[in-house]
Amino acid sequence: MTEVSIVIVSYNTCAAVERCIEAIRAQETNCEYRIIVVDNGSRDGTVERIRARWSDLSVVAAETNLGFARACNLGILQSSSEYILLLNSDTVVHAGAIDALLDKLLQDKRVAVVGPRLINLNGITESSFGPKLTPFTELFRLFVQWCVDRNIRTVLSLVRLRASRSRFTAWVSGACLLVRRNVAADVGFLDERYFMYFEDIDFCSSIRKLGHRVLFASDVEIVHVRGLSAQTAPEATARAYQKSHLAFYEKHLPLWVPVLRVYLRFRPSRPF
Repeated sequence: MTEVSIVIVSYNTCAAVERCIEAIRAQETNCEYRIIVVDNGSRDGTVERIRARWSDLSVVAAETNLGFARACNLGILQSSSEYILLLNSDTVVHAGAIDALLDKLLQDKRVAVVGPRLINLNGITESSFGPKLTPFTELFRLFVQWCVDRNIRTVLSLVRLRASRSRFTAWVSGACLLVRRNVAADVGFLDERYFMYFEDIDFCSSIRKLGHRVLFASDVEIVHVRGLSAQTAPEATARAYQKSHLAFYEKHLPLWVPVLRVYLRFRPSRPF
C-alpha cells in the first residue's frame, strides 16, 4: 500500500494542530500515512499535548522557531515515504482529500506537485495557486486579496469561478501541498532562506525548472484558517515577510530588487 508522510509545522497553535490531526484521524484512507509534527519552539504546550493524546505520532520539538521551510525539511528528513504532504496546522482535511490528491500523482507521472482548492471557515475560496510570480502578477494578486478581505462580491465570484477548474499552474499553496519525495530531494527540498512566505512559490518554481508539472486540483477541497501562527507574533511575521519577499526577488527577479526595496519602504509591512 502506498504511504504518505504528513508533515505538520506548528508554532503556538495547539488547538489548531489538534483539530488538524483529529480531522485526519477521523477518516478512512486507501493509503497508509504517518503524521510528523514539527514544533517550532511553541510556548503553549503543543508538544506535551500532542504527545499525551497521540503516543504513536512522531513529534519533533525544536528549541527555537526554525521558520516554516526549515521545519518542513526537518520533518521530511524524519520520513521515508515516497510521497510527502506538507500541511499547515490551521487546516482541516475533508474526508477523501488525501486519497484524491495522491490519485492525481499516481495517474500522471508528469505531475510532481498537487494542491487542493482552499476555502476559509465561511466557505469562501482562497487564491491558492497562480501563474509565475512577477511584479505585475503580484500586484494583481495583492489587489484580488484586498478585495477578498473586504468581501467584494464580484471579485469573490471571479476567484470562485477561477478555482472551479483543475489546471496546470506555476505554483500551489504550501498550506496543503503533496509532492513526490524524489523530486523534492532533486531540488534540495525547501529553500531555507525563506523563514515564512514565498517558500512554496520558490519550491514549485524549482520543480518546474526540472521539467515537472504542478497541478491545481479544483475537485479536492481543504479548509484553511489563514494566519494563526502569524497572529501570535504580528511584528515578527511582518519582518519575516519582507525578508522572504526580498530573498525571492534576489533569487528570481534581481533586476527588480531596487524597486521592491522602495515599495517595501512605503507599503504597510504585513503579508497579504
